Amino acid sequence: MTTRPWLDAYPDIEPEIAIPYANLLELFEYSLSKYAANPAITNFGKSISFSELDRRSLCFADYLQHELGLAKGDRVAIMMPNLIQYPIAILGILRAGLVAVNVNPLYTSRELKHQLKDSDARAIIILENFATTFIEIASEVNTEHVIITTVGDELDMLKGALVNAVCRYVKKVVPKYSLPGAIKWHSTLKKGKSERYKRPDIIKDDPAFLQYTGGTTGVSKGAILTHENILANTLQIDAWFCAYVPKNRDIMITPLPLYHIFALTVNFFTILYRGGQNVLITNPRDFPAFIKELKKWRFNALTGVNTLFNALLHTPGFESVDFSSSQVVLAGGMAVQRSVAEKWNKVTGTVLIEGYGLTEASPVISCNPLNITGYTGEIGLPLPSTDMRIVDEQGKEVAKGEAGELCCRGPQVMAGYWQRPEDSEKALKEGWLHTGDIAVMLDGGTFKIVDRKKDMIIVSGFNVYPNEVEDVAALHEKVLECAAISTPSEKSGEAVKLVVVAKDKSLTSEELIQFCREHLTGYKVPKVVKFVDELPKTNVGKILRRALRE
Repeated sequence: MTTRPWLDAYPDIEPEIAIPYANLLELFEYSLSKYAANPAITNFGKSISFSELDRRSLCFADYLQHELGLAKGDRVAIMMPNLIQYPIAILGILRAGLVAVNVNPLYTSRELKHQLKDSDARAIIILENFATTFIEIASEVNTEHVIITTVGDELDMLKGALVNAVCRYVKKVVPKYSLPGAIKWHSTLKKGKSERYKRPDIIKDDPAFLQYTGGTTGVSKGAILTHENILANTLQIDAWFCAYVPKNRDIMITPLPLYHIFALTVNFFTILYRGGQNVLITNPRDFPAFIKELKKWRFNALTGVNTLFNALLHTPGFESVDFSSSQVVLAGGMAVQRSVAEKWNKVTGTVLIEGYGLTEASPVISCNPLNITGYTGEIGLPLPSTDMRIVDEQGKEVAKGEAGELCCRGPQVMAGYWQRPEDSEKALKEGWLHTGDIAVMLDGGTFKIVDRKKDMIIVSGFNVYPNEVEDVAALHEKVLECAAISTPSEKSGEAVKLVVVAKDKSLTSEELIQFCREHLTGYKVPKVVKFVDELPKTNVGKILRRALRE
C-alpha cells in the first residue's frame, strides 16, 4: 500500500522538499540578511529587528566560544520562558557550534538534575526566577558556567527596571538566591564581539538539540535532533504554509513556550525563515493580559493546544478579538476536541487546523491542509518528504482502514536517543520511527489517531510518563505499590490518576498529592488518587495499566 495516496487529491502541496542549506547557520544567515530591517521578535512591547537579532546572537556566540571556551559539540542548557533573550541565546548557541538543551523552567530540582547530568551540560542560561532550583543541585552536576538573566534584561532600561521590580517585590516570583560567580546576561553581550566570532564547520548530521522527552520506562531521554532534522522540518512546514499562505511578513502570536519543540520549530524557526515576526507571550496563563495583547495585533498566525483555545473561549473579552486577518490557527500537542473546535469556529470565524507530531520528529509529521473548512478529527496528511504507514504487532503493514501502530520516516526524524542505543533501536526500526500511537488510514490518505499503544499521558500538550510519577509516589513511606494512568479532564484533556495500594491505611489522597507536588512539575502531579486492595498484573507481575484504564 502506497504511503502517499493523497498526492493527486492535493496538488497544491509539494510532495518533496529540497534542503539547499548545509546547516542551520546557513539558514539563519539567509534570513537575518534578507529581512534585516523587519521586526523579528516582540515581547512586553519591545521589538528587535532581524539585524539586531543577528548582531546580538553573534556577540553571544563569540562569548560562548572565546570567553567561556566552549568547544563544538558542548551542550548548553537554557531554562527560561518566552523572552527576547531566548531567541538570542538559541541562535548564539547554535552559531557557536554548540548543542542546545531546552529545559522546562517549571522543573523541580530532581528533574533538572537528571537533565543536566544526562546531557553533561557545561553551561546553563537561567532566568533568575528559577535560580533556586539550580542552586539545590549545583554541587551534583558538572555545569561549570551559569548565566543569569532577568525578565527585563532585553527591555528598555526604565521599563526593564520597572518589570524587574514588579517581579521581585510585587508579584514576588523571584525567590532570594545567591550564586557567586554567576554571569549576568548583559555582561555576555558586552564582552562578546561579533567581529571576533569564528564560524564553526558544521555538517548536517551534527546535533543541534538534545530535546528531552520521556518514555514508557519513565526515564527522560534526549532526542538527538540534528541540523538536518530541524532544517527539514522548518522547510516542510514552510512548504505547507506556502501552499495556501504566501510569504508576506507573517505576524505569529506565540503563547506556547519556545522550549517546547512544537513552538520552537513551527513558530520560531519557520517564521524566522519566512521573515515574519514572533510576538512572544511570556505568561499565557494570564488570559486577560493575553487577550489584551491579542487585540493589539492584526496577526495572521497563532498556535496553541486544545486547552489553551478552550480557556481563551471562556475568558471574557475574547469574543471581541479581531481574527479578520488570521490565515492560520494551528493546534498540536494533544487532540483537538470537537466541542472546542466548533465553538472556536463560531466565535472567531477561523478553523483550528490540527497537526500531529512528536519530539522525535522535530516535531511535525502530518497536518490537515490549511484550506479545510471545519473540524475533521483527523491528523491530516504526511508533510512533504514524509512517509507514514500503519503496521501490526509483527511490523507488517495493514490494509487501509485497519488500526495499527503509526510509523513514519523522513528527514525530520531524530538520529536517536542520547547515549541510549537500546532505546534508539526500539524506536527506530529499518528507518521507520515507531510512534506508539494507534491510527488508521482513511480514504484519501488522511490519518486518524484512535488510541495510544504507549501508556503516555498528555496533559495540555505535555507528555507525562507513568513510571516517573510512580517512582516518585512509591517513595512515600505509606505507599506499597501504585500505578499512574490517564483520566479525562475538561481543563487539560487528560490528567494523571494514581491508583494506590496503601501500606498504611491512614494515607490520604491529599497527603500523597502534596508529596508528589514537592518532586514533580505541576502538570505531572496526580489530580486524582484512588485506593485499591490490589493492582491487576500479568503472570510475571507486570502491572496492567490498560486494565486499570478500562
